[in-house]
Amino acid sequence: MTAKPPFDPATCAPRHFGWRLQERVGVVTLDRPQRKNPLTFDSYAELRDLFRALTAAPAVRALVITGAGGNFCSGGDVHEIIGPLTQRTPEGLLEFTRMTGDVVKAMRACPQPIVAAVDGVCAGAGAILAMAADFRLGTPRARTAFLFTRVGLAGCDMGACSILPRIIGQGRAAELLYTGRAMTAEEGHSWGFFNRLAAAESVLGEAMALAAQIAQGPTFAHAMTKRMLHAEWHLPIDAAIDAEAEAQAACMQTEDFRRAYRAFVAKQPPRFEGD
Repeated sequence: MTAKPPFDPATCAPRHFGWRLQERVGVVTLDRPQRKNPLTFDSYAELRDLFRALTAAPAVRALVITGAGGNFCSGGDVHEIIGPLTQRTPEGLLEFTRMTGDVVKAMRACPQPIVAAVDGVCAGAGAILAMAADFRLGTPRARTAFLFTRVGLAGCDMGACSILPRIIGQGRAAELLYTGRAMTAEEGHSWGFFNRLAAAESVLGEAMALAAQIAQGPTFAHAMTKRMLHAEWHLPIDAAIDAEAEAQAACMQTEDFRRAYRAFVAKQPPRFEGD
């Protein structure tokens, strides 16, 4: 069997969303603006595959995910996903829900920190993509809705019942997941869903600037921070402290750690190279 060629972010050309590499920041753009950037079976699968491939892409040190045309993502396409799902067998439905969950698993597992730039509609699976990012920047007109109950489904979709309460608290998450109502940008900011709000015309630029700042940092150490932020959900505090001791000791073996020390001695800012 022919070996699959290694993932090359510089030449990657997804069919179902935009992708570009700017400096060391990868940019994913959900790009069906005429319908507020809904997801399809194909775009789900391609997003999953991209995030998985990024685990072996040292040229990409941070990611931005955004939407085209003034909206982030309206969720699963009603005609291309919801309709066909009503005709699937139970086995086919479980295949789909596991595949969508794999998108979030891949986002959490990829070593690059992910910044979501959220404007306008951010609903359903789109709200999940924003939730699964490591940072979220919103605009005053962002409306985030986990609206699964409005189509007869549970709020427990793609990890929402696990992740969302950790971001905004159990009671607030319960309200959004039971009612399906939209969280305003101001609520999202005050509740901790959004790290900050920015004007619609500048939110992508601010997200890119944040990602670029992260990309200039110690790559191995940032990946370790992301890994431990997720892994320590399941650890008691003593086990978490022990795990962090091992993680930090691993970071101390990198050249970036030694490079930072030499820069400090020379009274210069460090230039991290990712090794």
